[in-house]
Amino acid sequence: MAGPAQAVSGASLAYPLRVTPSTFPALIPARAARGGDDPIFVLNAEAQRRLAAGRSVVNSTLGALLDEGGRLATLPAVAEAYRQVPLELAAGYAPIAGPAPFLQAVQAELFAGSPLAAQATAVATPGGTGALALAVTNFLEPGQALLTSSFYWSPYETIADQAGRRLETYRMFTAEGRLDVEALAAGLADQRRRQGRALLFLNTPCNNPTGYSLDADDWARLVPVLLAEAERMPLTVLVDVAYARYGAGDPLDWVRALEPLLGRATLLVAWSGSKAFAQYGARVGACVAVEAERAERERIAGALKASCRGLWSNVNHLGTLALTRCMTDPELAARVERERGALRELLHARVTLFTRLAHEAGLRHPRYEGGFFVTVFCDQPERAAQAMRERDVFVVPVAGALRVALCSTALGQVARLVEALAAGIHA
Repeated sequence: MAGPAQAVSGASLAYPLRVTPSTFPALIPARAARGGDDPIFVLNAEAQRRLAAGRSVVNSTLGALLDEGGRLATLPAVAEAYRQVPLELAAGYAPIAGPAPFLQAVQAELFAGSPLAAQATAVATPGGTGALALAVTNFLEPGQALLTSSFYWSPYETIADQAGRRLETYRMFTAEGRLDVEALAAGLADQRRRQGRALLFLNTPCNNPTGYSLDADDWARLVPVLLAEAERMPLTVLVDVAYARYGAGDPLDWVRALEPLLGRATLLVAWSGSKAFAQYGARVGACVAVEAERAERERIAGALKASCRGLWSNVNHLGTLALTRCMTDPELAARVERERGALRELLHARVTLFTRLAHEAGLRHPRYEGGFFVTVFCDQPERAAQAMRERDVFVVPVAGALRVALCSTALGQVARLVEALAAGIHA
């Protein structure tokens, strides 16, 4: 075998191994300046290194629910469902669109009792992220932009960029801390004039990163705007419900609020098993589309299925089979709901304590009643986050705020977290 200093011989020529940079880089220019590390995972890794070195660390970065001992919180009923799946079944390829019983179970869970259920179609995806990717590639032309709030999950932009699309935002909050529906309406109107269609991402309930959930008043002001724009252009509204099962209100409020859109706009739902079933690594999700016209619904189903084949081919078969059991087996479903309820109570205790201490410390944040995250408004988030890291307290700086993952912050650490936030913001 040729070593580093040897030559690789062909039939008549010897080619020395190249150890200098190529004169002709193979990577296309649009990808050459990309960094592969997500900043959230970089911060989490640094927090973990300090923790391993014996330091007392508060790590409020990663979006995974941890118990009070810092261990990943899981649902024993889900583990039981995995054990029930026969190996020879799980080892086979999943259908490209995903197993039909899984898709039916997801739709039943999303739209229980709603007329939207009869007008829905779905495909399985690798987590909610896969659903977002399908939306961007099938409902926007290359070069066009999706629209979302100014506080958003940063991979939205990565997903759009990867697909040759862009991301545009509207101001999320008014001065009173309510959803800025006028700014959203202006954003939609602007996109209608420039690109002739719109894809709107709404991350509710429990928006990541703010924790804000649209309430009845928000929906009452927003839905007429959506209906008006749907009369003027193709409008697709995607609801990212990744955290819906951890909100304080009814997780189906958004379904009832959006029922008037049926027959007027296309509704998409990015469903994720990661949070609802505490199965982040299983990468099980679904893209659900609601469209009143049958022929159009069938075209959407075909387009989504083709995209699945071209992007990832098949999803995690074992994960879909196990979660199907969790949603359809009465005994397992009841156990899952009890165990998830205990995790909700754990998270709610942290939320309650945080909101009280944050108010006492004069911290400003949106209405926060549940979910994995909250943002604390801050004029200089990078500087504040650095000051907090000097105290071994880790949060994620975002534009105009600090994202705090209470899901990974033990109740006994919340007071220290709030103290560090106040000190960092006022440093």
